[in-house]
Parts: sequence; C-alpha cells; structure tokens
Amino acid sequence: MNVLILGSGGREHAMAWGMRDSSLLSNLYVAPGNAGTSEVATNVDLDPMDFKGIKKFVNEKKIELVVVGPEAPLVGGIVDYFKGDKDLKSVGIIGPNKVAAQLEGSKDFAKAFMQKYNVPTARYQSFEPSTLKEGQQYLTTLKAPYVLKADGLAAGKGVLILNDLKEAQKALKDLLDGQFGEASKKVVIEEFLKGVEMSVFVITDGDSYKILPEAKDYKRIGEGDTGPNTGGMGAISPVPFCSPEFIDKIDAQIIIPTLKGLKSEGIPYNGFIFFGLMKVGNEPYVIEYNCRMGDPETEVVIPRIKSDFLNLLDATAHGTLSEQHVEVDPRAAATVVMVSKGYPDKYEKGKEITGLQSASHAIVFHAGTKVSKDRVVSNGGRVLAVTSYGHTIDHALDACYERIEGIHFAGKNYRKDLGKDMLKYMQKA
Repeated sequence: MNVLILGSGGREHAMAWGMRDSSLLSNLYVAPGNAGTSEVATNVDLDPMDFKGIKKFVNEKKIELVVVGPEAPLVGGIVDYFKGDKDLKSVGIIGPNKVAAQLEGSKDFAKAFMQKYNVPTARYQSFEPSTLKEGQQYLTTLKAPYVLKADGLAAGKGVLILNDLKEAQKALKDLLDGQFGEASKKVVIEEFLKGVEMSVFVITDGDSYKILPEAKDYKRIGEGDTGPNTGGMGAISPVPFCSPEFIDKIDAQIIIPTLKGLKSEGIPYNGFIFFGLMKVGNEPYVIEYNCRMGDPETEVVIPRIKSDFLNLLDATAHGTLSEQHVEVDPRAAATVVMVSKGYPDKYEKGKEITGLQSASHAIVFHAGTKVSKDRVVSNGGRVLAVTSYGHTIDHALDACYERIEGIHFAGKNYRKDLGKDMLKYMQKA
C-alpha cells in the first residue's frame, strides 16, 4: 500500500514509526512531516489544510490510505472532501467526517451529546454574548474552582480554570468578546471535577471497535504540575490505577454509549476516539472527546501495540475491524518531551540538536524539528519526545532520562518528575 500521513508532530512520527515495517507497506509519505519522519518516510511539502493539494498528490502517487493526524483538517471537513470527490472515493481515510468531528470541534455539541446519551460528565451550561449576564450569574451557583471552555478549537489554550469568582466572571466576558476569535463566541461553563486524569483510546470502523493501550499525560510546564498548560510534557502507559475492572467500567458507561449515540444520530464514525477522562472516586467521567490520537500519548500507545499497526488502520478504513486482534506489549512505556527555552510562551527556533545518533534503546520521536543545511534544528515549542520501555514505569522513565542526557540543544527543558504522582498507586499494586 501507498500511505500518506497528514501532520508534522511527534504523533505523526510515532504513527510512521509504527507502520514502517508492515508487510502491507509499499511507500510511506508524511505531509509536511519533520526531521524525524524523513528517516522512516518521505516528507511532502503540503499543508494538511490544503485539500486540493492533497488530492493532487494522492492521485499522482496512487495513495490508497490517508491517515489524518491533527484535528484541524478533520473539523475542517477533509473526510467529507474525500467522500464527495469521485476521484478520491476509493481512497481509504482514517478520521471522522465534519459532523462527527464536532465531538472535538464544539464543546457545546459534545456536552449536549453526552447529556443526551447518559455519558457521565460534569454538569454544565453554555453561553453566548447575548447571555453574558446569565453566565456570570450561573458562575455564582458553582463552587470554585470555575471551569470555562471556549466552544471551538483554540490551539489547546481554550480551557481556563480559575479560583476567584470575579476573575471567572471577567474571563467569561473576555472569552465572549472574542479572546480566541470565533472559537470563544460560545463558552461552556462546567462544574469542576476533582480526581485524577487519564486517556483512553479506541479505533472504530463505525460498527466494531478496539480499545488501545491507555495513557496518562502531563500537561503543565512545571514540576509538581505547576505553571501554564502545554501541549503535553510527557506520558506513561499503562496507567497504574487503571485496573481491567476499571476499563470494563469505562467500556460499559462511556465507550459503548458514545458509539451507540453516534449510530442513533445517524453519524458515521471511522477513526480514533480519544476519551479524556477523570477518575472521581472509582467512577469515570468524560472531560473531553478528541477525534484523533493524542500527543504525546501516541508516543507511548503505538510502541505498546505489537500487532501490525497498518493492518489495523487498513481494516478500519474497509470496515473489517471485527476480524482484528490488538496484541499489547506487557512492558511499560514512558515518553519525556524536550521543549524549547521559554515554551509555552515565546521561544526560540533554529537551535542545532546534537546527540541524536548515540547508541541507545530509547526511541526519539521528533515533534518540532527540521533539517537545515544538513543539520537537525529545533522548529517548535515541543522539540522531541524520548520514549523508552521498562518492566515498570520507573524503569522506563529512568531510560528516558538517561537518553536525554546525551541529547543537546541550546535552552533544552524537560520535566524531571513524571510518574512521581503515580508512586502511591504503584506501591498498592
């Protein structure tokens, strides 16, 4: 098969790495890719939002499967574009259509969907500029901290958690005044849930589904979960507190009702669903849906999938997923993200990266990198994700940190406390 992956981050590098040795693979392309993807695939200078350009490339290279990495092309309707074009109809594409992608693209849509199909989630209400005063009044009925979410995609910055009521009321006004443009013209205010977060991933062809290895990511820049949120500073898998019984509970209370709900609404869904969950007591609640794989979670999930990853995707695209079995590596996997100095605020690019070729068992997934004058340089806030296996999460993390010691670029930064919050669960186990 000739395969095209859309995207340029660590998630897409992990996907390319996961299918590089598949017996089904003929040629693998990544658009636009990064310095790491160029080692396992051919990079293509194409914007994932350039649907016409993608069509031209797909036809020229006789692409049989397109895997959409990021959410923006899905929310923008790339699947509908493929399905509606006679020259592209026969091309398999992994990802939901525009209506289904609203599970991620609209917080209001997702919350209303969960409420309708009894998927456990925090209670909420949605507000628009015309109902600002009602929204500010609704905040007074809740206890701090206050959770405000821009309805649309806001590059991971659209969720605010505030402890002061007046600050929250002002923040609501700022959001509705267009702080994030169209994304915050509607705002969801929801009850704060206290618990511990984790992520569960499924792949579905619309009828059958398979649960992939779960993960826990770390969003805040600072150790001890302090400082501003980022795109993700690292992840671990499996999640120590997530027992088989808890997965069964997630399956029965969240996954099955979600998939049945989509069917009831007449919404076809083909691709990944990423359930951002909160474990409150011993009960799972949905914090958010995402319509693609997570990043950096993909960098620990795919290394734990022992089955042929491309075969799994091909079966998803062609409606034969029920025939597949997902074999999971029993080892733990951890990934530690190396970021640019100043990230998630202003940061510098173009810093030369050295030490990438040193002998090690760790896998280095590239996120924000590019090749410049035969050198690999930084090209984003999140630069690399260093992934290792281990008999335990601690062992996997130790291997990540050992590998990181040998990688250098000016201003490199990373968290040194990943997994520490899980020690109490590991000790119980």
